[in-house]
Amino acid sequence: MRVSIVDYGAGNLDSVSKAFSFLGAEPVVVRTPEAIAVSDRLILPGVGAAGAAMKRLREGGLDEALTAAVRHRGVPMLGICLGMQLLAERLHEHETVSGLGWLPGDVNRIDGGSKHLRVPHMGWSGVRSTPAADRFFAETRGKREFYFAHSYTLATDAAAVAATVDYGANLTAAVLSGNVFAVQFHPEKSQKNGQALLQAFMDWNP
Repeated sequence: MRVSIVDYGAGNLDSVSKAFSFLGAEPVVVRTPEAIAVSDRLILPGVGAAGAAMKRLREGGLDEALTAAVRHRGVPMLGICLGMQLLAERLHEHETVSGLGWLPGDVNRIDGGSKHLRVPHMGWSGVRSTPAADRFFAETRGKREFYFAHSYTLATDAAAVAATVDYGANLTAAVLSGNVFAVQFHPEKSQKNGQALLQAFMDWNP
């Protein structure tokens, strides 16, 4: 299966590409609206600052191309880390910027809470999935642990939340909305459980 990984200057493309190659997929990096328009399955990875990421998406017309492909044409898409946060209406980092707006809600800095937990949330944590998202987590093992590395968290409608992680509060670990599945953690760094989740995404036909 061919999967298109969107390059907008904010993703660890090599790790994501290798993870899909390991599963027998054919990853291809796409950088233009034209390439996105002919993609059959999209990956939106991302690390770094939200404002700069959205600026690059908009400058290249990639935001409109993604909306056309995913929201209008129904292409399945997986968002990873920052790629999940960009789905929100508003992202509050160094400044407030508009996201893609596919999901209602905001992205705010993690509050360590009364336990004064370290921010960023970095390392292995177990997640709890909802019944609607069980297909993506069914083959994961043990405590369903995945590798996280983030300082900001998405708050959105409960109906879209596919999994949560306990880090001072129940933070959104994954979302599912129509043909869009996105995760806050890094499946490409999450060994067997990450491989199982990526395989489930490739097998998914929303």
